[in-house]
This record gives sequence, structure tokens and C-alpha cells, in this order.
Amino acid sequence: MDILFYGFVVFLFAAVILGIEGFYLWWVSTHGAAAQRVTRRLQLMSGTPGRNAERISILKQRRFSRYDIADRLLHRVFIAHHIDQLMVQGGMKWSVETFLLWSGTALLAGFFLLANWSMPLGIRIAVALLFSLIPLILVRRARARRLVRIEQQLPDAADFIARALRAGHSFTNVLQIVSNELSEPLSSEFRIVREEINYGVSMSEALHNMAARIPLTDLRYLITAVLIQRETGGNLAEILGNISHIIRARLKLVAQVRVLSAEGRMSAWILGLLPFAVAGMMLLVNPDYIQLLWTDPAGVKLLYYAAGMIFIGVVWLRKLIRIRV
Repeated sequence: MDILFYGFVVFLFAAVILGIEGFYLWWVSTHGAAAQRVTRRLQLMSGTPGRNAERISILKQRRFSRYDIADRLLHRVFIAHHIDQLMVQGGMKWSVETFLLWSGTALLAGFFLLANWSMPLGIRIAVALLFSLIPLILVRRARARRLVRIEQQLPDAADFIARALRAGHSFTNVLQIVSNELSEPLSSEFRIVREEINYGVSMSEALHNMAARIPLTDLRYLITAVLIQRETGGNLAEILGNISHIIRARLKLVAQVRVLSAEGRMSAWILGLLPFAVAGMMLLVNPDYIQLLWTDPAGVKLLYYAAGMIFIGVVWLRKLIRIRV
């Protein structure tokens, strides 16, 4: 009796496993990624794209993860596209998956460092969240540096394009010359534009993609001038020369503003970091004295008030020292 029972259990288990595997194979063969690709190709060849037809892009889509399931899930999240755009603008090779992994690692590191400290849970969570923002700060810093370098290269690029046009080259050939002659990172952006045009993307779309990768007002002026000239005609070399002169004048004014506001920016950094530096020094010198801030209820309230006032002060100082030109 026991042998028959155990045999029945084994065969039932095998039947369930085979049934699940059979259902999985049927689902993959009819609804999987490979089956969907074959279906789309057959629809395109037959000229009937179907009810869910969409515009087909010949550009390679950036992957957000090494795994297909995670990549599809991340593509549905809006913030993942924003993070990917920041990394593209910063010229970083990270994927969204790598960024999220580093952010999670920094968050766990923050919790681990504060595990042995007798602090309220709210302060621990706030400090751990600050640790998780370290990858975002690095990405935004790399983006800012790259955009500054591109902005400094734009006047020379505009003059280079103008001289090449005066020499009789077409604009497509000028893009190839610029991508080979200019230095990074602007040369790689023009190289991407040329490759997109060679793949069949229109000139207007390729230039708009470049403007999306490089959110600079000066570059948008240059691209707008090129597109208007292609539609209405005119002396593009002279237009680019004038734009180059305007960009150089604006960069010169920006440099003067930075010099005049250097003292204010230094004061803002000192005032913003001074409370944390004093708290860290007191924690090292006399930890029992400063621990009253998070062990006593009145001290906890003072910490919350201080955090709110510091936040307001940092935002206010940032508004004062950021002068747009």
C-alpha cells in the first residue's frame, strides 16, 4: 500500500512538472519575444501591420538592464527614462540597472553605518536616503562637467562648420569632417548625427536628437539656424559666424559673473556645511554631550526644526548664487 501511494505521488509530481513545462513552451512559442518578432516581420512583409501598428524606429534602443524582464519593466517606469537621459547627457557608460544597484548599495551602507548609533528612526532613514543620493550626485556632476566642455567647444565648432561650408563642402560632409577634427566630447555627438543620417534618419530628426542629448540653449540656436536655412535658404556660413560671436560673448559674460559671485558662492558653501562639520566634530570630541539631541524628546524636535531651517537656507542661498546669463 505504501509503495503504491509513493509511486502515485511521484507520478503526480512528474505529471504536474511536465504540464507546467508544456504550458511554458506553448506560451513561449505563441507569445514569446521571438514569436512576436516573427509575427511583426510577417505583418510587414504582407503589408498589414495590424491594429497595434506603430512607427518603427531604425535607431537602436538603449537597454536599461541586462535581463529582458527587468529591461521591459524599467522601460515602463518614467523615472528610469529620466535617469537614462541624465547618464546619456553625462556621457556615462552606466545602465539604469547599474545606477539602481549602486543607489541600493549606498542606501544599505548608510543603514549599516548608523546601525550602532542611538538615533531616532526618522533621522536614520533620512541619513540613509542621503547616502542613496550619492550616485545621482555623481551622475549630475559628470553631466554638468560634460555640458560645460561642450559649451566651450561650440564657438570653435560653429566657426569650423562655417569655414568648411565656405570651402564648398556639403553639410553632410561637414558633419564627417567635424566629427574627425574636433576633440571630445563634441566630436562624438556630431559622429552620432552623421551615423544616424547614414542609417536613413532625416537631417531634422538627427539634429533634434542631438539637441535632446545636449540640453544647451546655444546648441539649440545653432540647430535652429541650420534647419531654417535648409527650408528657406540663405548664407548659413554667415549665420553660423554670427552665432559663434554671440556664444563667445555670452561665455565671456558668464566668466565675469562667476568671478564677481565667487565670494557669495564660497560663503554659501561654508554656511551650508558648517552645521554638519560642527556636529561631526562634537560627535568625535564629546559624543555624550551631543547625543542629547537624539535621545531627549526636546532635542529631537530641535533637530527637526534645524533640518527644516537648513533646507530652506540652502535653497535660498542656491537661488541667490545661481545667476543665469
